Amino acid sequence: MQFGLFMMPLHPPHRAFADGYDRDVAQIVLADQLGFHEVWVGEHLTERWENAPAPDLLLAQALALTKTVRLGTGVTLLALHNPVYLAHRLAMLDHMARGRFQWGIGGGGIPTDLSLFGLDPSTVRARSSEVLDVVLKLWASDGRFSYRGKFFDIDTPALDPVKDRGYYMKPLQQPHPPIAVAASTPTSSSMRMAGERGWIPMSSSLLSRSYLAGHWGLVAAGAADAGRAAKRSEWRIARDVLVAPTSAMARERARAVLGRNYVKHQHPNRIGTPQMASTKLEPSMPDDAVTVDYLMENLWIIGDPSECSDKIQQIYEESGGFGALLTITTDSDDAGWDHESLRLLMEQVAPRVAHLG
Repeated sequence: MQFGLFMMPLHPPHRAFADGYDRDVAQIVLADQLGFHEVWVGEHLTERWENAPAPDLLLAQALALTKTVRLGTGVTLLALHNPVYLAHRLAMLDHMARGRFQWGIGGGGIPTDLSLFGLDPSTVRARSSEVLDVVLKLWASDGRFSYRGKFFDIDTPALDPVKDRGYYMKPLQQPHPPIAVAASTPTSSSMRMAGERGWIPMSSSLLSRSYLAGHWGLVAAGAADAGRAAKRSEWRIARDVLVAPTSAMARERARAVLGRNYVKHQHPNRIGTPQMASTKLEPSMPDDAVTVDYLMENLWIIGDPSECSDKIQQIYEESGGFGALLTITTDSDDAGWDHESLRLLMEQVAPRVAHLG
């Protein structure tokens, strides 16, 4: 089993922006040193707690300070981007990464992000699909490229061999960097698409254990439709993880950090939404039953190394098996907690579950 970080990133509003980004980069550098396989960095423009409007900037800084860890967007919100500009920025980043870049994509977007761009929520899925189509076709094109769509009309200037001017930028990894698709609802069409196109499926940390097997079923069905076999080794499952030297210490820290994030930020934004429903072991559970205590016992991976190993084993068995666990990064007022958790995860938990995957 491999391990990675999923960095929303989460920062409390009292944290200065630069201080938060410094903490993110420090965690990525530590992840590289500890042997984490990958790090994904999220994107939002209007989410104060998840203040990463340009994840590629953070990734570019981290690239210069790391050696082997793979870095990716987690995820690029396709509908918010002009596909020509996006294709160029990502191709440039792939060259800077010398092949360590992975492209996570998503079609969603919180209402205030969409409002900022003046986007009609009913058009987001179609717009996202068109942006993805343009980027992939642009990267695959040779010579002049023309596209006529519902949202974009594009004509690239052919490369003039004398002036060396025109469209030329392609990613280093061909035909494109590895693509990952994230999903946070039980019946997400994104999982089926991942299977159909042979992309990396990522199940959100919001999804309760009871839905994980169904997520893989969607991936497998999509792969079967495309005539290919789905690989469980490609499946990533994200979880809020906090490992500490003792079980009591882990719960105390989780209540202070993950509990703070949930009570002040996540819970108010999830009430009555599909995201809240996804966290429930039973659909009949009322929203007010999804408390910090419930999450600590049923969704988060909290405890000493032995306890966390057992919880990973449980998720592995109930889901049918997966290839990588992505831990959601935290921002404690005591940054030492975050780093100790990552160290314990790799040095004491990972060896206990090395036989999985």
